[in-house]
Amino acid sequence: MINEQIRDKEIRLIGANGEQLGIMSSREAYALAKEAELDLIKIAPTAKPPVCKITDFGKFRYEQLRREKEARKKQKTMEVKEIRLSPNIDDNDLLTKANQARKFLEHGDKVKATLKFRGREMAHVQSGKQILDSFAEKLADIAVVDKAAKLEGRNMIMFFTQKK
Repeated sequence: MINEQIRDKEIRLIGANGEQLGIMSSREAYALAKEAELDLIKIAPTAKPPVCKITDFGKFRYEQLRREKEARKKQKTMEVKEIRLSPNIDDNDLLTKANQARKFLEHGDKVKATLKFRGREMAHVQSGKQILDSFAEKLADIAVVDKAAKLEGRNMIMFFTQKK
């Protein structure tokens, strides 16, 4: 809220140079802001009484956007990367997939290992569980099993996160 939009009876006012001007009515504060040819901006609406500051609104908005952009830059996003396996995968292929999952984990992402059963492969769900368990063993030094192997329809899914 800025200028006339501030309707509180009493506010705590901070001057243009950052000095405390005390508690006063919003009309008096707005008059001081107009006198200084600046804007009255409510910066802490939940405080008792609300805190307002006399400053240039354009400059205030610019600094606020810059702070938000800086905070987003420092934020780390975590993605879920998927590794697809099949029930009749060979040991060397499983090792290759494990190395790929290792790269994802080192980068800081979560890994979702999906084992897809097609047609008559559904009769051998136990062998699929063994494949996912051996996949987990290959990643045991770097990863922790987030969610154990679970059959969902025709897919068996297991989640991994990096050890801390």
